[in-house]
Amino acid sequence: MLLMDAALTRHPATAAPAVAAIAVALARQDDGALTLTYTLTGATPALLIPGPATPGRADGLWRHTCCEVFVMAGAGPGYREFNFSPSGQWAAYAFTAYRAGGTDLAMPAPAIACRVHDDGLKLVARLPAAALPAGSLRLGLSAVLEDTAGGISYWALRHPPGKPDFHHTDAFALALPAP
Repeated sequence: MLLMDAALTRHPATAAPAVAAIAVALARQDDGALTLTYTLTGATPALLIPGPATPGRADGLWRHTCCEVFVMAGAGPGYREFNFSPSGQWAAYAFTAYRAGGTDLAMPAPAIACRVHDDGLKLVARLPAAALPAGSLRLGLSAVLEDTAGGISYWALRHPPGKPDFHHTDAFALALPAP
């Protein structure tokens, strides 16, 4: 099993006074599955966090508080986007190139668990190997946070110049070797 840790940074054009940090721990299992643990430190009562819902596929999760991972095999240009809501809902899309394609990715459901406390949130998502491209991967880790005042902040490993854009190839900042 391969273990890695990463820290997300807030896009400088967005505010998030209630959030101190977001860390992500990754574990690539021997069977090829990928487990991501997002740990948010901050005042969660100031955030709008979706409550429990029937687990399943749902669109538009990125418009509210959710955790995301973008996965590219090698140099791309195709990639996959996975959204994990604290509600237990999820989304998965396949892109053929930068923001091109965007079709639903057929895959087994990821396992998602979330715990919210007054001073933080922990979301664990396990992507089955069947959802991931084979071989070495480039990852873009990110999170979208919605606050009770209606603001949205964007967090990522790396932000490209300009507005927040998790799809930009510069955001795929973490190399993950093949299992």
